[in-house]
Amino acid sequence: MTDKYAQLVNQGIGRNVARKLGLPRPAVLRRYRPGQALVTGPVVVQGDSAAADKLAAELLTWDLDVRRHAVPREKLGAIILVLDEVAHPEDLERPVLAAAGSLRDLDAGARVITVSRPAAEAGTPAAAAARQGVDGFLRSLAKELRAGATGNGVLLAEGVEVSSPSALAAVRFFLSGRSAFVDGQFLTVSGNGGSLPDDTGRPLAGKIAAVTGAARGIGADIARTLHRDGATVILVDLPAAGDHLAAVANEVKGTALQLDISREDAGRKIMEHAVQRHGRLDVMVHNAGITRDKLLVNMDQARWHPVININIAAQLRINEALLASEHFGPAPRIVSVASTSGIAGNRGQTNYAASKGGVMGMVRATAPLIARAGGSINAVAPGFIETEMTARIPFALREIARRANSLQQGGRPGDVAEAIAFLASDAAGGINGEVLRVCGQNMVGA
Repeated sequence: MTDKYAQLVNQGIGRNVARKLGLPRPAVLRRYRPGQALVTGPVVVQGDSAAADKLAAELLTWDLDVRRHAVPREKLGAIILVLDEVAHPEDLERPVLAAAGSLRDLDAGARVITVSRPAAEAGTPAAAAARQGVDGFLRSLAKELRAGATGNGVLLAEGVEVSSPSALAAVRFFLSGRSAFVDGQFLTVSGNGGSLPDDTGRPLAGKIAAVTGAARGIGADIARTLHRDGATVILVDLPAAGDHLAAVANEVKGTALQLDISREDAGRKIMEHAVQRHGRLDVMVHNAGITRDKLLVNMDQARWHPVININIAAQLRINEALLASEHFGPAPRIVSVASTSGIAGNRGQTNYAASKGGVMGMVRATAPLIARAGGSINAVAPGFIETEMTARIPFALREIARRANSLQQGGRPGDVAEAIAFLASDAAGGINGEVLRVCGQNMVGA
């Protein structure tokens, strides 16, 4: 689905009219293209800790123009604020105000990233206050940025250093065009697992991945993105979607598996297909989902049961089968598609929100189980994404949903796929039990 308003106000006469009338002008986002530069200009790493020095040194090996201090009126590709040693809220003043002086120099599509520690792990009330202060600061700053710039944060759990593979991978993801529609969000790196970020453009080379709901929409884009990144893809969808499924499978040179995932034996069927064709399965992407919207006062079993069954109960059954198999791995990855509806709720979607909230609960509880096998499980929670489903929303409501985020536009299926591909990669091995919102920061305070 095309956002015709965004197209209109970003070109020719429409751009001039929008300027004069003060209309919102959604920026053209800097999305990932193979072979593109990681950022568009110099990267300023600010902070006095040893971690800031380490990160700056690492970024230099990525062939970036790294600065420890900004040069006035020089266009910047990114500002990285390393705040891992803040111990009191007063410690934020100097680094934050130093960064403030460079904000006007950010280029279009620039990135602001904080690197800090989780407040829950702080040893004193003052340290917890400072760390939580970083959270509020970054989320608020993200809403102030313009021209497609975004702000996100990396949280280093106890024992994790900024030079750990997944910490560097998270920084690289937030710097890149892969995170174009991720704004005002934090990723916690909870372990030192993973591998160094891949810069070949094929971080999933050699991986065998299965994607449910892959015949169209977001699922088809997930399959395309995994294939682009080097994975061999098994595309799963209902027999009724067989023609679409076969077309996408042919496009990505994968295999099609016609299967109702609500079947009790769906997990076994997926694994059998993977083993017969490829000898194992490395990545499971739970994308399939349905809606049956109705106010709760009018809800009945015919609308409630299938949503819960397909959106979460099926994932639980499939995961149980995969985790019991010796052919899942050796470093298995599970990525589920949740929704911001499961976080903030949505009128008329009690069943859907319950199912997507369930996905997030499942991910957090499964994390320690899959970690024993050297793997990880995470979720991606999309906000308003331009799909066939959102195209059916009445015009006025659709426009409100599109503009009610920091980036003033809807996301694309590819934005969700990029986040999933990152979390499925070896580089993200130290990220486990996380829910990453791909929503353009579309909720108050989140």
